[in-house]
Amino acid sequence: MKLSGRGVSLSLTASVLFALMPGYVRELAPLDGVQVFAQRVLWSIPAVLLLLMLTRQWPAFIAVLGRLKREPLLLASLPIAAVLIGLQWGLFLWAPLQGRMLEVSLGYFLLPLAMVVAGRVFYAERLRPLQLVAVLCALAGVLHELWLTRAFSWLTLVTALGYPPYFMLRRWMKLDALSGFILEMAVLAPLAIWLIASFSPPGAFSQAPQLWWLIPGLGLLGTLAFAAMMASSRLLPLGLFGILSYVEPVLLFAVAVVFLGEPFNPAQLWTYLPIWLAVLLIGGDSAMLLRRQARKGF
Repeated sequence: MKLSGRGVSLSLTASVLFALMPGYVRELAPLDGVQVFAQRVLWSIPAVLLLLMLTRQWPAFIAVLGRLKREPLLLASLPIAAVLIGLQWGLFLWAPLQGRMLEVSLGYFLLPLAMVVAGRVFYAERLRPLQLVAVLCALAGVLHELWLTRAFSWLTLVTALGYPPYFMLRRWMKLDALSGFILEMAVLAPLAIWLIASFSPPGAFSQAPQLWWLIPGLGLLGTLAFAAMMASSRLLPLGLFGILSYVEPVLLFAVAVVFLGEPFNPAQLWTYLPIWLAVLLIGGDSAMLLRRQARKGF
């Protein structure tokens, strides 16, 4: 596959849009993280339906509905996938309201490495030398954080370790991205409606009338980011797509410290620096692999 400038632009656009979400969520007061999560689930459904229509993927979606009727295990696995992605969404939206976005951004730094380990353990994918060094660097950062705080943040752990089971399950389910996404949101919709009906702050929309357009905007922002990410994944070699995915946690870290004003302990540099080094090693290893493939004409 040739390098696509449009694919690179779309990937960077997705990372920027995802990084904007923590600051956007801050503007949704007096809604708390639970309410923001519920509203995002509901407003994502019409946004993804519109995306299905614009991309003309209705036949693929109808085919997936047919599979659900024929494959009981696929139907049974759908709620599990919905819960896994719902948990990650909830934490991503809850953290900036609690001033804990740095802990989530650290989880996103660790996530690519967690995926490498999952590939080795569950799919027998061999680690190349630089990948092994990267894993050891990340482990050094984790051990320093444990020594510094005497407890590794549960937010970081859930973010880093919660996504690999979701990706593995989605890989087994063999659903296209948009069809799987809208089905997961449909499973979560009853929960979202119940949360809004039971716990929505009284008079929230009258106190903050901007919520009438900010809430739909949240669903649109998340859907556009998702659409850009999926479009770039089709236009770019998988290795390059993976390298560019590291832009998001870097931006999340910058947003948390610079724009959201979250405190940063200088001692934590010895947590973040080995992890950043691990990210650079993974990226460098992937880049060298891509160059070798290009020379061989793959």
